Amino acid sequence: MSSYVSDAGDDPFRDSRIRFTAVVDFLGGGQAAGMTHGELEERLNTEGMALLRQLLQDSLDLRAVREPRLYEVFDADAVARGTASPGRERTLTTIFGPVAVARIAYRATGCSDLHPADAVLNLPAETHSHGLRRLAAVEAARGSFEAAAAAILRATGVKVGKRQVEQMATRAAADIDGFYTTHLPQPAPDGDVLVLSFDGKGVVMRPDGLRPATAKTAAQTNRKLSARLSKGEKRGRKRMAEVAAVYDLTPLPRTPADVWPDDTQRDPPAPTPRATGKWLTASVTDDTAVVIAAGFGEADRRDPDRRRTWAALVDGNSHQIERIGAEAKARKVNVTIVIDFVKAPG
Repeated sequence: MSSYVSDAGDDPFRDSRIRFTAVVDFLGGGQAAGMTHGELEERLNTEGMALLRQLLQDSLDLRAVREPRLYEVFDADAVARGTASPGRERTLTTIFGPVAVARIAYRATGCSDLHPADAVLNLPAETHSHGLRRLAAVEAARGSFEAAAAAILRATGVKVGKRQVEQMATRAAADIDGFYTTHLPQPAPDGDVLVLSFDGKGVVMRPDGLRPATAKTAAQTNRKLSARLSKGEKRGRKRMAEVAAVYDLTPLPRTPADVWPDDTQRDPPAPTPRATGKWLTASVTDDTAVVIAAGFGEADRRDPDRRRTWAALVDGNSHQIERIGAEAKARKVNVTIVIDFVKAPG
């Protein structure tokens, strides 16, 4: 940390300029002239991350110097903090690496310190920055937490533990319900089709997440690989997740040849309908009826007066079709059920 904090005097970005000049001098020197492009990429990636971290550190140091002293600071219980201690540091692990954040701490006996600058910077309570947390959430959705940690290390050079990635992904997922509550799709024209789509997806579960009968079957299977399940071994280790989606669709007339063109067709393809206002929910704990009811609830919100054409897309699952019919009857709405039983090649 100390290598990124300095007394820069009149130039708060002096250390950043020194690092930038060093990179330019290296590129213009004889060592770089004898390197391959791959070696240059690797060197610049390392030096570039160090430069970006120094820039961020210099910027934070400058903000610390410029932070105004407040003379009336109270907490949520109206307890005053009468003592100000400048230069109180905390560590922030960013996508460029760790930096030190210095700010004024406002103190009172028997009370925790207050740091108004933390709110101005929107600092998280934990060590990892929002940028690093966002990257962890994106990578965790692609596969295992261990693979996500490895991807973060490759992309940023920052080493994050598997448990830390799991914790960051969990915190990010906690905002999903609030996001949907505050980002409801806007009403669509009455001419747009209101589409409901339902599907079931088998999800490989941890042993403690399996239903009793499935867990018994999984326990009787001899694993072929120690680190992961092979394709055939995933059978009997899954729980069915029910997925519901609702979206708006502007109709665009097309011919069969537009949908499935042959190799001899030379005309430009016709425009395809595009889904807008997407809404999605899924659950491995709620049964099919609950998830389908949630999808119909979102459709009700969009078209309470039943002015639009409703269509439900399924893959032929009889239980789903029965539940769709029951929900439509209970809500007194006509729903056209489209069964997608043809899969495009590839």
